[in-house]
Amino acid sequence: MATRSPYSGAYRKLLIAFDVGTTYSGVSYSILDPGQVPEIKGVTRFPAQERVGGDSKIPTIIYYNRNGEVEVVGAEATSEGVQEKAEDEGWTKVEWFKLHLRPKTTSSAGVTQSLPPLPPNKTVVDLFADFMRYLYACTKAYIQETYSNGADMWSSAESLGRIDFVLSHPNGWEGAQQAQMRTAAIRAGLIPDTIDGRERIHFVTEGEASLHFCIQSGLTTDSMKNGDGILIVDAGGGTIDISAYAQSSSTTAVAFEEISPSQCHFQGSIFVTNRARTFLQDLLRGSKFSEDVEHITSCFDKTTKLTFRNISEPQFVKFGSARDRDPKLNIRSGQLKLLGTDVATFFDPSILCVVRAITEQRAISQKRISSIFLVGGFAASDWLFTKLKDSLEPFGLTFCRPDSHVNKAVADGAISFYLDHFVAARVSKFSYGINCNCTYNFLDKEHSARSSSILIGFDGTQRLPNCFDVILPKNVQVSETKEFRHPYQRFAQEKNALSSMSAVIQCYRGPGTPRWTDVNSNLYSTLCHIEADTSILASRLKPQPRRKGRQTYYRIEYDIILSFGLTELKAQICWKESGIEKRGPARIVYEPDVTIQDCIP
Repeated sequence: MATRSPYSGAYRKLLIAFDVGTTYSGVSYSILDPGQVPEIKGVTRFPAQERVGGDSKIPTIIYYNRNGEVEVVGAEATSEGVQEKAEDEGWTKVEWFKLHLRPKTTSSAGVTQSLPPLPPNKTVVDLFADFMRYLYACTKAYIQETYSNGADMWSSAESLGRIDFVLSHPNGWEGAQQAQMRTAAIRAGLIPDTIDGRERIHFVTEGEASLHFCIQSGLTTDSMKNGDGILIVDAGGGTIDISAYAQSSSTTAVAFEEISPSQCHFQGSIFVTNRARTFLQDLLRGSKFSEDVEHITSCFDKTTKLTFRNISEPQFVKFGSARDRDPKLNIRSGQLKLLGTDVATFFDPSILCVVRAITEQRAISQKRISSIFLVGGFAASDWLFTKLKDSLEPFGLTFCRPDSHVNKAVADGAISFYLDHFVAARVSKFSYGINCNCTYNFLDKEHSARSSSILIGFDGTQRLPNCFDVILPKNVQVSETKEFRHPYQRFAQEKNALSSMSAVIQCYRGPGTPRWTDVNSNLYSTLCHIEADTSILASRLKPQPRRKGRQTYYRIEYDIILSFGLTELKAQICWKESGIEKRGPARIVYEPDVTIQDCIP
């Protein structure tokens, strides 16, 4: 287990981590006192919660009334009588909304039809805001009630802006999803909409948070004695996140490096439930129980799915009373009997997905992987654990899961991420760059094949459009301090047209090395665009003469800088004024569709 240093800040601060899960959510926190070693604590009391203990989490459920106002949240939404009241008063139940935030990529295709729709006149940001507002209120009440000076401590930290938040998200979430989560935090009242306020929100992937949990739990020590890598499989309600790490040999401190690109797959436990629902719909179609499919599915989700561990034994779903009977459908005394082989098929796609992903990670990893740790709420499934263990141990892999609080890994790990910062390098998942006009080279066969597309620039140079200039290639290990920068230039007839700069950052999600954005164009997507005020530089530009006596033009030279070593993308535009490098202040804007700018490398 790593030793944590005392907090070096000048004043007391509160640190809160929200793990908003697809099915269950939790909160961890730490009180940071100067000179004291911080401890990680969990919020273990929530309103209407049946179980109160160290692994407390609440259902990620919201009920809205007809006016779109929040009625009940979390464990309160599963209390007795709530469902009846919801039906009587026309409330709308919202669950699994987290996955509506996912990036709309080919890997997430088909997820939408598996999810309940968003309620009328609500966006996914609205739902996140309402849920985080509830978690914030619960955390406030818990701290005020738990500590003798809790009320004063909270009031002081809140009024002085001394509460930082760590928000965890699946490995596959990107800058656009982080931006929406930050917006939700502002709407929830966690932070003000200011530069300082926004900087109080920190992001960590669920895979990296889980690694920190495993390190603090002492689970990684023996696995890394020979310099081997480990895999973290965070199996949650919606996604299964897979990350590979190894201990860094370049520093004496405890530090880890990502050794292959992380993965995110939509094969969490809710998809087991969805496959069970489809099976039950087919089984009960045309019978008097066809209208009970949702109820029977819910009963399966809460009981049978969790206890299933033997394919050779029948499984029972208790959903009704002794009067509910249909021997032809294997329903007796309100219980539906299912073959163990049928139940196993509900799990099979998730299990195969994990095995395939682990095989891929081992193949491309920069180090040998010898151990796998299974964490997350879905890890509590004995069937999932047993099947993965049986599939992977023959390859010489040690497969294990923490024996307690597997559903606390992300929230506790998110606090450790902020405090301990164990990961010093990460691996780029895609190729990142700019769509630009490149200088024509007649010696390049691909250029020659595109000669009909030649453009003549302001300076008379021949250029080709749709060139993808890679700033950061895929599968490159990036330290937190490493910057990737490429020079560009832009032309205009008037100075004023260059008083501000913007550039679109794109990512290529396909195999191989990308060159042209009009080839396999569906594999390119806009990551964000960055903007900067270059008015001072533009005012000092000198006119450039065009060839053959044409009008003069203006040219601005700048660099685009990308930093990918942190869990949140940092991008800047920089330039020189009187020989001195200037940077921004640049603004990163995330939009679903951004017009590609004309950049000249």
